[in-house]
Amino acid sequence: MTEPTEPIIVNHMVNSSPAQLDRVFHALSDPTRRAMLARLSKGEATVSTLAAPFKTSLPAISKHLRVLEDAGLVKRDVRGREHHCSLEPRPLKTAAEWIEYHQRFWDTRLDVLEDLLTSEASRPKRTNKRSTS
Repeated sequence: MTEPTEPIIVNHMVNSSPAQLDRVFHALSDPTRRAMLARLSKGEATVSTLAAPFKTSLPAISKHLRVLEDAGLVKRDVRGREHHCSLEPRPLKTAAEWIEYHQRFWDTRLDVLEDLLTSEASRPKRTNKRSTS
């Protein structure tokens, strides 16, 4: 007789590697990079346009852009002396799917726990009747 095993949970998100997902979350962890992505969601922009709202050097902005490019979130196109950047939303969609998958997983687990705790609370309490000598 075999003992029951834990259910196997398979993550069906094969579109990206764990390292790619790590790069996306790393890129999103910085408020400057998130602001740059928000600006790019409105359309293409040059590096100088992206840098304008920040009190930081152009080399620092370039480093932020490299992180976004490494994550696949930004595409850079060089036209003459200007670098034009555009948003690549596919990695954001993959990250959102990862979050949704885990949210559904934990919501289900927490619902089961809530049901268990509710059923335990509604059971009549057993009293232990011991006689004292």
